[in-house]
Amino acid sequence: MPKDTHRTATTDHAQFELPEQVTIAVAELAGAAREGLLALAVGTGLRVLQVMLAEDVARLVGPKGRHNPDRTAVRHGSERGQVTLGGRRVRVRRPRVRTADGPRELSVPSYQAFAATELLDQLAVERMLAKLSTRRYQAGLEPVGAEVERTATGTSKSAVSRRFVARTEHALAELLARELSTLDLVALLVDGIRVADHCCVVALGITIDGTKVPLALAEGATENATVVRDLLAGLRDRGLDAARPMLVVIDGAKALRRAVTDVFDHPVIQRCQLHKLRNVTDRLPDAVASTAAKRMRAAYRNPDPLVAQADLEALARELDRSHPGAAASLREGLAETLTIGRLGVPPTLARTLRSTDDSFKARVALSTGWDGVSLVGGRGRPRSQEQGRGAGSPVAQLAP
Repeated sequence: MPKDTHRTATTDHAQFELPEQVTIAVAELAGAAREGLLALAVGTGLRVLQVMLAEDVARLVGPKGRHNPDRTAVRHGSERGQVTLGGRRVRVRRPRVRTADGPRELSVPSYQAFAATELLDQLAVERMLAKLSTRRYQAGLEPVGAEVERTATGTSKSAVSRRFVARTEHALAELLARELSTLDLVALLVDGIRVADHCCVVALGITIDGTKVPLALAEGATENATVVRDLLAGLRDRGLDAARPMLVVIDGAKALRRAVTDVFDHPVIQRCQLHKLRNVTDRLPDAVASTAAKRMRAAYRNPDPLVAQADLEALARELDRSHPGAAASLREGLAETLTIGRLGVPPTLARTLRSTDDSFKARVALSTGWDGVSLVGGRGRPRSQEQGRGAGSPVAQLAP
């Protein structure tokens, strides 16, 4: 079957009209009815579409068989076309209309609306983010009848992958160009994530009502001063107010901290507690690491930041005798790991701000709005991540 190259740009649905009445011969749908209600509905819908196309042509050209010397358009036969149906492309006959003098083809509004591929792209992204692989994409589609399935296209793993890549690239480009001056942010989280074989730095904002807003992504590591400085400067250039005090949650990378202080006038820094815990325990033998981790978690959960700091300093003094490297790691930036305690952040919000891992490892779907924008990219389905409060989650690792 030749490819349908007819342009399928988004059409204003106000341009086409629904027919007041449609007569369908039920006998023609007997086969679809035997396959279930959904297949019957699909068969009925495709016949309704043909009626709509015919009425669109009649509005453009005039009733068939009636000569009109003042007409501005004429019928020009039909050709194979495709419309989007339930995550697939389905064959239909597309009527053609040309201007009366012949050189220009006119679009048929109903066909333009139903042939658009935006919904197809959206379904591909949603299913892949739900961990349905490209190879099993077709298995996740609703049954629409054997006759429709036999001629349907656009469900191969390569077609789905192309749509996923194109949609995520477009959404990411929109995300990185959005104006930020209207956002009322109270906190900014910056950390590195791994997407397949790529290391990326991601900036995530939290608004006054607690909404998480992905702001920017740049390929590189948090240890790369140029990458993180350019990313943060880009936020400022897009309208983020760098002059007002901002709570910034980061890991222990020195380049990242330096970039934050270079770009923001009054940053209030909260060091990621989970990164600190890992940095310390990685320098300890297993028997000592479990005890030290338990004491660090208890200190981080203490509502009194002065007591928490005293407990951590006492632990550092004990580690000095046999594990000076771990003690030095604990002391480095110790006060900044307790910033949210000194600020009196409510427990629910504090849970989010304790660790950058808990926020950045979540996968959400791409959309056109601020909510639910994913920074996942690349071919194939996203790599799975431990989520929620399971044994491997950041929340569980910081729990007492």
